[in-house]
Amino acid sequence: MKKLDWYIIKKFWGTFFYAILILAIIACVIDYSEKVDDFVSKKAPTMAILNYFKNFIPHISALLFPLFIFIATIFFTSKLAYKSEIIAMLATGVSFQRLMRPYLIGGGCLCILSLVANHWIVPNANKQRLAFENKYVHNATLYSDKNVHLRLSKNLFIYVQSYDYTVNTGYHFTAEDIDGVLLKQKVTADHMSYDSIKKIWHLYGVTIRDNDGLHENLRFASDMNMKYPFTPKDLNEDQDIKEALTTPELNRFIAQEQLRGRETLNFYFVEKARRTAQPFAGLILTVIGLCIGSRKIRGGSGLHIAIGIGISALYIMVMQFSTTFSTKAALNPFIAVWIPNVIFGLFAFYLYRRQIK
Repeated sequence: MKKLDWYIIKKFWGTFFYAILILAIIACVIDYSEKVDDFVSKKAPTMAILNYFKNFIPHISALLFPLFIFIATIFFTSKLAYKSEIIAMLATGVSFQRLMRPYLIGGGCLCILSLVANHWIVPNANKQRLAFENKYVHNATLYSDKNVHLRLSKNLFIYVQSYDYTVNTGYHFTAEDIDGVLLKQKVTADHMSYDSIKKIWHLYGVTIRDNDGLHENLRFASDMNMKYPFTPKDLNEDQDIKEALTTPELNRFIAQEQLRGRETLNFYFVEKARRTAQPFAGLILTVIGLCIGSRKIRGGSGLHIAIGIGISALYIMVMQFSTTFSTKAALNPFIAVWIPNVIFGLFAFYLYRRQIK
């Protein structure tokens, strides 16, 4: 590490964190203006609001990390080029490959920081952020999804037509114990309620059909208690929960939802893959930013920044397209998340080859 390396890294990191600070403040102001009516109407305490924005900043920073790192690279590199500092460095015999070293070191450190944040720090912040929004911003959930089917274990399957959270009542419940192709037991109930203290289900208007393969037995009961491994909360799928789970927790959640037979698992696989792919996108965009910003052009820094914003918007658009194909058209989530990185990685390599010539 030479003085030149430290000089570029300090400017890189300084510009990056300054950009995060400015854009995070702007994002907080916009978010506050959108939710201030909810804060007032639901009488959110001042300290709770401040704690919410403390957790909102890691969320928005992680979400826009590739944009932050790309704009920072474009901005300070174009300044160096405008002041002819890049030309002076190259004139002393420093090659473009050598000039790229501090960019890769600085960008690599930021990418490692983003990687750790995506997998552990940001999800923990999101837990408190989402809890605040559920209490003071969003309206309470009144009804579950319709016609919910869940697999609770290898042999146990349940069905609930709907669940009314306001009166703690579910309607038209069915539980089936299936061993291979044999339906061993089928329990149906007109309605049901959950005892959150004893963690048991109260069933009403119950019909029980037992079958051992040769004989069947039909029983009726006005009410009965059963212990099933699910709660009313499990009947309503909340896709925002994926943002509030650390990666180990997300892995356990995915395994549980796979057992239950959820059909929207690609949302969670996309989130898991995105946490790793996004930091590498920052490194790729660092190379692109260097190749674009190091050229001294007549438009100066303004033109460089305009180009940078355009490329950032294109990256976000490609990411949205690919993830939509995964969640809606069954494209492999890993491929969907890494497609933008592959495309922009090839573009970065093209600019790099062109630059060294």
